[in-house]
Amino acid sequence: MSFNRKEYTDDDLLELYRQVALSRMIEERMLTLLRQGKISKWFSGIGQEAISVGTTLALEPDEYILPLHRNLGVFTSRNIPLDKLFAQFQGKKTGFTKGRDRSFHFGSKEHHLVGMISHLGPQLAVADGIALADLLDRKEKVTLVYSGDGGASEGDFHEALNVAAVWNLPVIFLIENNGYSLSTPNSEQFKFNYFIDKGPSYGIDALQIDGNNVVEVYDTIRQAAARIRKNPGPILIEAITFRMRGHEEASSTKYVPQELYEKWAKKDPVETFEAYLLGEKVLTPRLLTTIREELRTQIEDGITKAFAEPIPEANAAEEVADMYAPYRPELIAPATENKSEKRFVDAISDGLRQSMEKYPELVLMGQDIAEYGGVFKVTEGFVEAFGKERVRNTPLCESAIVGIGLGLAIKGKKSVIEMQFADFVTSAFNQIVNNLAKSHYRWGQNADVVVRMPTGAGTAAGPFHSQSTEAWFFHTPGLKIVYPSSPYDAKGLLNAAIADPNPVMFFEHKLLYRSIASQIPDAYYTLEIGKAKLVTEGEDFSIITYGMGVHWAKQALQAMPEVNAEILDLCTLLPWDKEAVEKTVKKTGRVLVLHEDTLTGGIGAEISAWISENCFRFLDAPVMRLASLDTAVPFSASLEQAFLPNQELKEKIRQLLAY
Repeated sequence: MSFNRKEYTDDDLLELYRQVALSRMIEERMLTLLRQGKISKWFSGIGQEAISVGTTLALEPDEYILPLHRNLGVFTSRNIPLDKLFAQFQGKKTGFTKGRDRSFHFGSKEHHLVGMISHLGPQLAVADGIALADLLDRKEKVTLVYSGDGGASEGDFHEALNVAAVWNLPVIFLIENNGYSLSTPNSEQFKFNYFIDKGPSYGIDALQIDGNNVVEVYDTIRQAAARIRKNPGPILIEAITFRMRGHEEASSTKYVPQELYEKWAKKDPVETFEAYLLGEKVLTPRLLTTIREELRTQIEDGITKAFAEPIPEANAAEEVADMYAPYRPELIAPATENKSEKRFVDAISDGLRQSMEKYPELVLMGQDIAEYGGVFKVTEGFVEAFGKERVRNTPLCESAIVGIGLGLAIKGKKSVIEMQFADFVTSAFNQIVNNLAKSHYRWGQNADVVVRMPTGAGTAAGPFHSQSTEAWFFHTPGLKIVYPSSPYDAKGLLNAAIADPNPVMFFEHKLLYRSIASQIPDAYYTLEIGKAKLVTEGEDFSIITYGMGVHWAKQALQAMPEVNAEILDLCTLLPWDKEAVEKTVKKTGRVLVLHEDTLTGGIGAEISAWISENCFRFLDAPVMRLASLDTAVPFSASLEQAFLPNQELKEKIRQLLAY
């Protein structure tokens, strides 16, 4: 291996050596601890240390890096305290995730690092979001994100590179090509020869480097970063390397030909660099011994401190509380008494516009939301008011845009993401339930993202534009779910959702957009998330519902003047208002839970179960449910009407009263 030191000083080279040696020595110590049963799992990066160290030292300390599970050198080169790092490996509370996640599945804002989740690809879009924030703030910074050769087969890879190219984001996509994805060779992962072949297809530059040559890695990243700080745009850098151990230490390596190990052992990134420095007299045997003894002492001190920390004791209240970033909302009343007639869609647009004025750090993203104003025209005129930097048309890449939202949040910004239809959120499901929802619980990073979801049936739009998807997220701790039924609630709750630093799924029934209107305040105001609203009062029974169900219930009761019922509009589905539910159950003793979503596994099932468990003694009849058929949403208007539950509502009410 040939090292070209260029203009780098002896001190530069020695720092590179200290860091690759530290990474290797920690690796070797962790393998011993693994055999002793003192850590539970280890993903070895032996053979790949030059990439982690070279990239990290090449960047400025306040530039974000998003590494993978084989990038120990990234963390150590950012001077993370070793005792805290080792506590993380052992699942101790003093680790970065309080024992809630493993190895490098964490981030640290102090060290400008964002660790991976096991799905590998989603962090690529998060890097786009961090870079976008720097671009918006006019900061000359770069973001570097890792991908393995296997992880690059995921759709997230394509989406992240495509958006970065279209938006000229200053991101370095670093591909560690070690030849295998666990046991699958590259020949079974992709058809091209090298990842640099992909760069031109995205319209971005691509370079290939020797990933075992720490000086080459350092110099290449340093030059690339300097260039794109001044002229923003992504670059793909492929580092050719080899993993000298299994995918993780429980994995076999029999699938790798022995001659490959022999070949790559001669290119060992630590040993070859050490030999070079000794030959150049940058290192002396005495200095080498001194450095290694100093590093060994640091490692053992860190291990001793980490081992001394107690095993975390579970505290259910703390665990539940940490799913969300702490937040005490300030309910804001309208500054003036002026009101005007607004349709549901106008209320959404009004709230969004006023939140854009209130929060200059707020960014809107979605398909066709800029000049076109979105398919439902919610953002019409927003480009003229706020500019295309803050009102951003996106490619068709729901996963990437949600990931970008998290990246923006890491840099202290807010985002509202419009799903063109709630059905399309499936393409972003992983980012929402595994990244947004778990981020604060895992490492204390809030996800200040609102996902707007035009939802619901009744427009003869068929199975892919009509689904009620709220129950998909109802089971996911860390999310909030808001579902207003009136223009007044829509505006106040949307403003509250944007103010909230936690991720909010905001459902808007598209049939209500232009079919209902009411007098609502012109000024900015917020309503309380998690608070239900009593729509009508009564004595005979209670209808607990939300969204379109509120309007079905009102229509049914108007047609049945002989009954006197309460309608409780949940407004928020997660967290839902148990106190209000209990109060109406106690009052009437008979309950019908109504929703548009299909019956099986719907939100009504959870509410019914909770009432039966906690309010049984107040009931005069079984809790009843009414929901849509357990089928996909049909296209034909006649079939769709038969699918929806509203036609059966009056008969269900009679059954409840007759019990």
